[in-house]
This record gives sequence, structure tokens and C-alpha cells, in this order.
Amino acid sequence: MYDNHFQDILEPNQILTTPTSEVEHYAQDWTKQFPIQASGILFPKSHEEVSSIVKRAFEKEIPLVPSGGRTGLSGGAVASHGEWVVSMDKMNKILSFSKADSSLHVQAGVVTDIIHEEAKNQNLYFPVEFGATGSSQIGGNVATNAGGVHVLKYGSTRDWILSLKVVTGTGETIEINKGLVKNNTGYDLKHLFIGSEGTLGFITEVEVKLAPLPEEKSVLLLGLESLDPLLELFSYVKNNLPISAFELFTKDCLNHVLEQNEHLKKPLNEDPEYYVLIELEQEEGFDPSDTLEKVFEEAWAIDGTISQNSAQFKELWSYRELITESISAFTPYKNDVSVRVSKVPEFIKAINDIVFKEHSDLDVVIFGHIGDGNLHVNTLKPESMDQDTFVKKCESVSALLFSELKRLGGSVSAEHGIGLLKKPYLKYTRSAYEIEMMKNIKKSFDPKGILNPGKIF
Repeated sequence: MYDNHFQDILEPNQILTTPTSEVEHYAQDWTKQFPIQASGILFPKSHEEVSSIVKRAFEKEIPLVPSGGRTGLSGGAVASHGEWVVSMDKMNKILSFSKADSSLHVQAGVVTDIIHEEAKNQNLYFPVEFGATGSSQIGGNVATNAGGVHVLKYGSTRDWILSLKVVTGTGETIEINKGLVKNNTGYDLKHLFIGSEGTLGFITEVEVKLAPLPEEKSVLLLGLESLDPLLELFSYVKNNLPISAFELFTKDCLNHVLEQNEHLKKPLNEDPEYYVLIELEQEEGFDPSDTLEKVFEEAWAIDGTISQNSAQFKELWSYRELITESISAFTPYKNDVSVRVSKVPEFIKAINDIVFKEHSDLDVVIFGHIGDGNLHVNTLKPESMDQDTFVKKCESVSALLFSELKRLGGSVSAEHGIGLLKKPYLKYTRSAYEIEMMKNIKKSFDPKGILNPGKIF
């Protein structure tokens, strides 16, 4: 543990050091499978205070871990070796809105849903949406390049960032891009910091761009007997319809949702193996019921339904959105991976083959954003299996899974970064040369290695 070197920088109520459950709360994310040991929690309120903290840490060689909403699933916000945690909770101000630029300038600790609300108040739209937007923070979204359900149409967080204010590992400030749409002046540092998981610098302020508010949306929920028609269905929808999401989940996923949510009923008459949820944005002259007729005409699905109003829209989405919550009691071991869309059926078959042949005692639940090739592979812990045995089995499954990913040219992390959890597997996606180059980049911005040490590599 380290002495408190920050008491002359922050007020007493901005520093938490007493070993309590509250300290542990701020020193971990949703992975909850790594030992927690933090020297304390710091709650800066401004960019200047963050800069002063990092300058002191650089001088004393004190390791720091950034903390946003702590909704990550790769151990990227874990303090396990006496680090000080720098929480952005008190950096939660909306700084300005520009109507001409259609942009919102905020501190890094602003919760993502607040940005959604502020955008809507201006009759605009921030399209980065995922299950944790009610607790995640925009700084963390940027640091992990968060994706979500609308990447297919709108892209990930990276595509909605106009400018960043960052504190590097020496405490220096970089104001990146300054809201410019066109800025062709050498290396684009903005994109270097997006997805860097707090290892190059601490993001303190963000300017996001906003989109026009979409028209009314509708949802199609389709039942597929197999994955054979999936790519043909996706190609048709993508090329002919105003699509904003294309999601997939299995019969097992639905059963877990129905078991945990008694108010929900089976959405379809048939009992298919796979479900596809398609979100469509209304356009003039577009009738979503025509799509349902086309689907049945081509025999892509054996059953299907379409939302008729906003209540049905929310209900159909709930079958997909409630999956994570419905399996949480099984202490799932999560893998967030991606392949090219064209490789999705092949990869799902490989997952099923691996589990069936090597680990038939494990239940694996698969769902994800098929429109961008992102799958969430959740291995559920059997009640009779102890945690250590379960984790070892899951690691064995992961090694086989990632070998298939490497063969297919996929990624071991699609949305949640590398953190601590995926460190052993980075080599499956990145070459040794790439990893060495990334280490050299970190040294440039963080020469003493004090920013989120031990993460990524």
C-alpha cells in the first residue's frame, strides 16, 4: 500500500482510503474474478485535478487505475496490486451544446443515458446504445470503443467522437482534434486513445457528435430452424431495408429469459432453434409487413412476428435485452468475440462442436450482434461444480475457441477490450510485432508505466 500523496490536491471528501466494501466497489468491474487491493479511491472534479494527480503519481511512480461506470467485462478497471483508483464519478457535468455543430461537450464521468436524454432534448440522437448505458460513463465508452446494438448502421463509439481532452502518463494535457470535422495534419491521435483502455492517458472531457432523431422504428422477430438461411436473410435485409440492428439468440437464451420473467410469454407459435431480431427505421413508403411476406416466401424462417406499436416494440426487444440478466445467477464465464459476418454460421458451428466433443457437461449460451459479427459466448457454471474447476474448464474452452477465431481471422475481444482477462489470448488476434509496437506506443505516452499497469499486455 502507498501513503496518501494526494491530500494537498483534493479535498478530504474526494479521497477514500479506509478499507471498506466501498473501496472494493470502485476497484473492480463486472468481471469480479480478480483479487482486489487498492490503496484508495480519488474523486477529481476537473481536468486540472486529474492532471495534478497524474503529475504527482509520475513524480512518485505511483500506479493509477481509471474508473468509469465499471461495467466492463475484461478486468480493465481492476486495482489488484495497491494502485490508486481515479474515479470519474464526480466529473459528471454537461459542459456545452452546439446546435450548429450538432455536438455535446461533456466531462468523462457523464453516464451514457444522460447523453441520450440531452440529445433527445435537442431533437437529436446519440446512437451508441447497449445494455449498460444506464450505468456506463462516456469516458469508459471511449476508452473501450464501446459498440452495442446499432453498430451495423451507426458504427461504434469511435465514429461519434469529435474531440478529446486527455492527461498523459506524465500529467501533460492533450486537446485532440478540437471538434473539427476535417483535420488532416498527421497522425490521428484521437483514434489512438479511443480503445486504449486508459493505458495511454486518462480521458477527462469528450465532445460527441449527434445524429438526426430517427423516425418511428419497428421490430421483426423471426424463428429459424437452422443457421443455413442466416446469411441470405441478412444480405437481403441489409441491402434492401432501412435496418439499424440485426440480432441473434438461441432457443436456450429464450428459455432462460422466460424462466426468469414470468410476465413474458413465448413470442412465436413455433419453437425454433434460433431467433433473429431485426430493427427497422421507418421510411416513407416502407411497409415492414412486406418484409415478413418476403421472409416466408423465401422460406428463410418458419415463424415470425412484427411489432404493431411501441409497447410491442419494447416487448420484442426485451427477449434479447433480458438474456444477460436471466443467466447472471449461473455465474457465466463470458467471451465477447467477433468474426466477419460471412463467418458467423461457421463459427457458431465450431463453438457447438467444441463444447459437445470436449466439454459436454457445460451449458453454453450464445447471442450477439450478427450485423457486425459480434457474438457473446456465455458458459454457465453447473451448480455442482466449484468455481476453480469451472474457471479452468472455461479457460480450456477459450483456448480452443480462440484457435478457431485465429483460423477464421476473428478477434478475441469485440467490445470490452483486453484488460486482465484477455491478456493471455491477445496473441490469437495480434502478431508479436503488433504487440511490440503497442508496447512502444505506451512508453511514448506513459514512460514510467503508471497508467492502468498490467492491462492489455
